[in-house]
Amino acid sequence: MLTTTAAFTVSQAQAAGNLNVICSADVVICEQLKGDFEKQHDIKVNMVRLSSGESYAKIRAESRNPKTDIWWGGTGDPHLQAASEGLTQEYKSDKLGDLHEWAQKQAESSGFKTVGIYAGALGWGFNTEIFKEKGYKEPVCWADLLNEELKGEVQVANPNSSGTAYTTLASLVQIMGEDKAFEYLKELNNNISQYTKSGSAPVKAAARGETGLGIVFLHDAVAQAASGFPVKAIAPCEGTGYEIGSMSIVKGSKNLDNAKVWYDWALSPEVQSRMKDAKSFQLPSNKAAEVPKEAPKFEDIKLIDYDFTTYGDPKTRKALLERWDEEVGSIAN
Repeated sequence: MLTTTAAFTVSQAQAAGNLNVICSADVVICEQLKGDFEKQHDIKVNMVRLSSGESYAKIRAESRNPKTDIWWGGTGDPHLQAASEGLTQEYKSDKLGDLHEWAQKQAESSGFKTVGIYAGALGWGFNTEIFKEKGYKEPVCWADLLNEELKGEVQVANPNSSGTAYTTLASLVQIMGEDKAFEYLKELNNNISQYTKSGSAPVKAAARGETGLGIVFLHDAVAQAASGFPVKAIAPCEGTGYEIGSMSIVKGSKNLDNAKVWYDWALSPEVQSRMKDAKSFQLPSNKAAEVPKEAPKFEDIKLIDYDFTTYGDPKTRKALLERWDEEVGSIAN
């Protein structure tokens, strides 16, 4: 059973055959990973599901007495920040050479303190029935999200808690320039009904008909469509950023050997090929893993040359989040 509380006891962390994992992906893939790993290993997994920002904050807060061994999933920027602050530790898996170049570069840029496990492009998913019923124009560009008809119809996560939303913020800054990006975000706020905690929550709300559109990673929108909901995924015409979902071993892990077992296991093509069974449609990092047919193809999307090093840097991240709090969060609906 996957717990939603962030508490690990010291006795659990020190017991033989235990592994404490934070999972920053959708709860369905988190539960699948936990179940598959425990079936194949004599190791009990104590897992919590937290968004990327929450995971980073927890690991940082517990740095003097780590209660987590492995942090799996979530956007790469907070993983890179944790690496630069010495919160995670170097590990070179034997499977590193089996990974796509973008995953290997993620590892190299962090001093091998994190590694890419999947990739996904940013965009949005909208409820086609709501848009048809209300006569809304299909939004194909970032600029379209500012249309007055979408007032109260857009959701996006809060970048302080969500890696998805921080990637959105950093992407817009790289596409528009910082000042214009913040002008855009302040104008977009007029159409925002809610800033959620979780990055995938906005498109789930759109799927349920609670809002018209959610700004998310495209694979999260595709997952809702694959589940039978009237959701269409869109990659913005001006260009968009992308994530390299990452995995890190926490520095001071009390179950280090078990953490390395998980790490190697999670990089295998067999494990990554199973992600689609949990309706997780990212691009896997292992070159031999099966790419889900539903996965958005990078070659069909106008991707920016996302600067992971700069926007994963603690100073840059802190400055952008502080400006968002001051200029956008302060006027949030």
